[in-house]
Amino acid sequence: MQVGFDNISEHIISIDDFSLKWRFTDENYDKLPDIHLEQLKPLDKEASLFLWNYISKAGLYDDVPFKKNLFRTIDHLPNVLDNEKDTKKWLYKSGPAPEERIFLSYQRDMAMIVPWKLLVEYFDSFYYPVSDDLTVFDQSLNWALLFFHEDEIYFGANEKFSNYVQQ
Repeated sequence: MQVGFDNISEHIISIDDFSLKWRFTDENYDKLPDIHLEQLKPLDKEASLFLWNYISKAGLYDDVPFKKNLFRTIDHLPNVLDNEKDTKKWLYKSGPAPEERIFLSYQRDMAMIVPWKLLVEYFDSFYYPVSDDLTVFDQSLNWALLFFHEDEIYFGANEKFSNYVQQ
């Protein structure tokens, strides 16, 4: 059966079989509580490739940081790891509802499904500057987040999310 958004959940693998599991299960890096670890849904190679191809066919990265005119607004946050609290606040304000399940694509053979709130809470476990270019999105592709390997985040969107917090 061909992978699609309608059956992608059938391609979830155990965290133990995920090559980046150490980021979430090893005390030397970050050991997530079991209640949060259970919400991480790593995908098999077929589903990961499906997401990779979806991004590619959409031309998401035809221009830098995103395809020209794909998003109405693009926001940028440099020096992501310099201030964890501000980065979490920026991510929360930028994105979808906390419970929304989103897709994370690291490489053509490595992807996950997680709730937005866990990405925000543990962004520094999901993203390692220098080694990672991480794409985060939902099926609609009305928004996307690029964790760029130079310690920067780009957020492109065609809508404002209800998470905006009054300052």
